[in-house]
Amino acid sequence: MGVAIGAALIAASLLSSRSEATAEPPVTPTQTLAGVAEVTRMLDGIPQNGKVLGQNDAPVTLVEYADLQCPYCAQWALGTLPLLVEDYVRARKLRIEFRGLAFIGPDSETALRTALAAGHQDKLWQGVELLYANQGAENSGWVTEDLIARTAVELGVQIDRLAAGRQSATVEAEIATAQAQAEASGVRGTPTFELGLTGDVLRPLTVTSLEPAEFRDAIEKVLAQ
Repeated sequence: MGVAIGAALIAASLLSSRSEATAEPPVTPTQTLAGVAEVTRMLDGIPQNGKVLGQNDAPVTLVEYADLQCPYCAQWALGTLPLLVEDYVRARKLRIEFRGLAFIGPDSETALRTALAAGHQDKLWQGVELLYANQGAENSGWVTEDLIARTAVELGVQIDRLAAGRQSATVEAEIATAQAQAEASGVRGTPTFELGLTGDVLRPLTVTSLEPAEFRDAIEKVLAQ
């Protein structure tokens, strides 16, 4: 079983029905976002392929199951991830795969759809990090169309394409796939991690904290195999 440090447990089936949603016209952004410089610096020059950050042939894979409303996911993403990116992803030793869930509430789904649609333009990880950096209180309506528009501007993505992608069949399929993977892996909270050699069976990574040291130790053990 992966990490579930104080995070909300999944109270309903991960296969619960999705809310009806329709694409809305882009909104003109009115404010700037927090975290833009930090996210740009962290991810500059690192390849992305959809939900994967890093080189596809990196020897070790780390999978993260996350809900974009989860404060513990934000803690890991903003505190530990930058160090792992610098030490392992840039060194082509580690690739990281994001598997997004949406169980906390409506803002979870809106944020997830936005991040996945950004991934179609190879900007998922920038989107994820910016949403975490600007995370509001759970289910407060913080994932507004204005926030999405501001995020799109900072990402440099095509806003019309992002808006359409949020409601696309591809995003629907990606959400369903992550849900099925989470159920198969017994995910009960977020963030939850799996780790292993790329192309091999990944194993649950159980740590006692979200501090970088435990992740570094686990990655080094896999690299030594």
